Amino acid sequence: MSNLKHRILKLDLNPPRVLALGFLGLIVLGTILLSLPIATRSGVSIGVLDALFTSASAVCVTGLVVVNTSEYWSLFGQIIILLLIQIGGLGIMTMATIFALISGKRISIKERLIIKEQLNQETLTGLVKLTKYIIFLTFGIEIIGALFLSSQFIPKYGIAKGIWFSIFHSISAFCNAGFDLIGDSFISYSSSIPTITSLSLLIIIGGLGFSVIMDTGRNRKWNRFSLHTKLVLVITIALIIVGALAFLILEYNNPNTIGNQTFGEKLLSSLFASVVPRTAGFNSIDVGSMEQSSVFLTIILMFIGGSPGSTAGGIKTATFGVIALTTFNFVKGEREVEVFKNRVSTETIIKSLAIVTVGISMIILVSFILTITEGKLFLDTLFEATSAFATVGLSRGITPELSNIGKIIIISTMYAGRVGPLTMAFAFGYRKKRRQYRYSEGHISVG
Repeated sequence: MSNLKHRILKLDLNPPRVLALGFLGLIVLGTILLSLPIATRSGVSIGVLDALFTSASAVCVTGLVVVNTSEYWSLFGQIIILLLIQIGGLGIMTMATIFALISGKRISIKERLIIKEQLNQETLTGLVKLTKYIIFLTFGIEIIGALFLSSQFIPKYGIAKGIWFSIFHSISAFCNAGFDLIGDSFISYSSSIPTITSLSLLIIIGGLGFSVIMDTGRNRKWNRFSLHTKLVLVITIALIIVGALAFLILEYNNPNTIGNQTFGEKLLSSLFASVVPRTAGFNSIDVGSMEQSSVFLTIILMFIGGSPGSTAGGIKTATFGVIALTTFNFVKGEREVEVFKNRVSTETIIKSLAIVTVGISMIILVSFILTITEGKLFLDTLFEATSAFATVGLSRGITPELSNIGKIIIISTMYAGRVGPLTMAFAFGYRKKRRQYRYSEGHISVG
């Protein structure tokens, strides 16, 4: 017993490992609470595996569900899911900082290192200030979002239920979670400009990243923005516009999606279809009825996802931007990658390449396994695997039909996607010490 205690005390809890274990611990706690009979409307426990799936989906702010959230879970269960979304979206250390600030506890250096890892920051400077800003910003935006949504929900559902729906969906949208209490996501609200616009803004702001929001709010002029902020804004706006136009063209005559809508409604639905792959998981059109070209476009947008340090998943817009710029500069014959009169470091390029490679490899592997265990069409399993990895929550209807093995695979994928594949590798992998020498350069023919 003493030997075990000694090993635990000697365990190297580096920042990535603390974050990975923190998310895992929260998922376990959520599983226990959602397994209780009081968490369901019927008063019968959902079972450990389905509770684990729902807890992991909420903590990883994904939104994939094995049961209808509005119909199956009681108010207690819905509150637990919402708390898991909020904590999972903000991050373990952000929530811990809230309690530390309330109790007057000082934030240690080790805790600052963990916060740095969670927020994807380069230095320790101003981390506590940034965390305070994130806390107030998050709650402020969610309250404003709930107020806008309440104008639509209160008239339809009454005061009590309308307020609850407004709070739940505001938090779910800002945290890019994709859980809904409507029952059909927002298909019944596809023509509601206030609802779709409010949700879209919450999703976009939540997916930009807290450092970008703080930079734009503090500097307010393009030439004062950091390189990271400029790249994130350009990539985000470009993806939304290009995606919306592509969906409008591809689905224009599809009677099962936007074919029977007015032109204004088609624009609104196309815009929302382009925004939600930021990893929000809501939908105002039937994803299962989309054209295959639109499905593949959604997969691409989901894979890219939101931005670093945000509530969104995916490989991130900045990573995609760096890879695209590297390819473009290489084709031009440039030896260095430059953007907005700044040079991108080699370390950033290598890290971006590693993230993309690991992400693609994981999605291919998960899709391959699901085609064996579930017997579904490859496009549907690829869609499901990408949605889980990028913590999106969109599905073509196969999530409730997953086998037990399939559920475990998707749970693992959601967890890896939320923590981050490289963070997982740094957390539990063996890290060799840096050599003090380099080998001579060799030649390899590629291309």
